[in-house]
Amino acid sequence: MRSKNKSPMTKAEREWVQRVAQLPCVVCGSEGGSEVHEPEQGLWFASIPLCPDCHRGPQGWHGTRLRWTLRRISELQAINKTIQQLNAA
Repeated sequence: MRSKNKSPMTKAEREWVQRVAQLPCVVCGSEGGSEVHEPEQGLWFASIPLCPDCHRGPQGWHGTRLRWTLRRISELQAINKTIQQLNAA
């Protein structure tokens, strides 16, 4: 669901997000359909592919972030890894 204050995605942003969603989770490596996390509202080109557990799970980004802490990965490192994976594809 889109926030009422959030601008709709541009065509280029939608295409980028579709590419990101094809990648495995940058935290745990899980494949099979990633959710796309935007680190800040509207920053779609900095988005990160995450499995549901690493994104919305109790130990994921929107929870305690324990999965992230145990794997020693920051949000900036996750963005960097996403860009690396997209360039390799």
